[in-house]
Amino acid sequence: MALSDSAFQKLQGIVGVDRCTRSLEECACYAYDAAAGRSLPDAVLFPETAAEISAVLICANAERFFVVPRGSGSGMTGGSVPVQGGVVLVMSRMNRILAIDTENLVAHAEPGVITGKFHAAVEKEGLFYPPDPSSSDFSTLGGNLAECAGGPKAIKYGVTRDYVLGLEAVLPTGEIIRTGVQTTKGVAGYDLTRLLVGSEGTLGIITRMTLKLLPLPQSVMTLTAVFHRLETATETVSEIIRRGIIPRTLEFMDNASIRCVERHLKMGLPVDAGALLLIETDGDPEETIKTIKKLQDVCRTNGAYDVRTAATADEAQALWKARKAISPALFQYAPHKINEDIVVPRSRIPQMIRRIESLREKTGLFMASFGHAGDGNIHFNIMLDKNDPAALKKAEDTVEEIFDYTVELGGTLSGEHGIGITKAPYLSKEIGPEAIALMKRIKKAFDPNGILNPGKIFPPH
Repeated sequence: MALSDSAFQKLQGIVGVDRCTRSLEECACYAYDAAAGRSLPDAVLFPETAAEISAVLICANAERFFVVPRGSGSGMTGGSVPVQGGVVLVMSRMNRILAIDTENLVAHAEPGVITGKFHAAVEKEGLFYPPDPSSSDFSTLGGNLAECAGGPKAIKYGVTRDYVLGLEAVLPTGEIIRTGVQTTKGVAGYDLTRLLVGSEGTLGIITRMTLKLLPLPQSVMTLTAVFHRLETATETVSEIIRRGIIPRTLEFMDNASIRCVERHLKMGLPVDAGALLLIETDGDPEETIKTIKKLQDVCRTNGAYDVRTAATADEAQALWKARKAISPALFQYAPHKINEDIVVPRSRIPQMIRRIESLREKTGLFMASFGHAGDGNIHFNIMLDKNDPAALKKAEDTVEEIFDYTVELGGTLSGEHGIGITKAPYLSKEIGPEAIALMKRIKKAFDPNGILNPGKIFPPH
């Protein structure tokens, strides 16, 4: 299904010559995302309207070429990589915040809006959009919706799908549909909004969204708790929840992550610690102070040897800078990374950590774990040189064992990164054959010619 010269000319007629390119240099810029692997597209387009995208997809069905939507390319599982060639639709020009409705607490936006810029815009209005992936400074709302991104605040506020009220989307066959509502409630027909959110760009291309907002919390306080042992830190997480305390974030960093960030940022992190918890609470000022004191007591009682509350907003921001720097900073240790985002029930985190520690000792591989301990979402990383066949085989076997144990503990293979291409071979470990067959039938109903984002989610034959 290669792109013919005549099809390319038709695409130039749809979006204009200046927004349609086959340049090898330009195509190379859109051949990869944050996961490993590169595949060159046949062309790159920069649409500006839903009507243009509709026309592109109608052309794709007629001329039989693939179409792959793309935001900022920050995905971790290859979801926007054109693995079978075709046309990449870069959504960066559809980047307007259309309205922020302060009376009804909703916003209307296009998919190319940078998530961090959206946060800043709604906060200027005294409002709050909780989904906050680590990539928020450069990832787009459309990409967040496609992957159902989460972030640190998910423990209290939920993930992206919990804030999407309605969508405008272009189906793979070119029809433009509008789903959902602009109200708090709405149960008219099937929930197509929820079906599209998290579908990784395989069922439709989102061109507009209606997002739920919340009042901005009056007060936020941040604390760190340092532990000698990682297992003790994760047990403390379970104790916090068991006591009915729901902070707005409850993050953890293991020793490898702490050392890595300190080497990168040199901000005085405790490099000899077994683990560090980064906890935040919000609400009215009195409630926030009361909760932070409870958290301090729980951490100290459960073995934290250093518990500190950030004295200023700048100090808190520095701590979050450290947390968000972990993933890129890990490349100090090796040229390649295998990055998984498993989730287990919170009470099972200590068991999973014990298994990871035993695999670290058994394999000798460099491993680092960090993430959203409050909702059981562990970002498990192996750093290696993939040009070393023995190390790569050992790492792949380790990932498989981790996935098997995740499912055994009642968890899931992906909390927020999606399946894409990197996790597709493992999907059947969690999803049964009947459910996978049903998903494939849904894909076929939306996309009868297999035009949109092929090769993603489903296990290869």
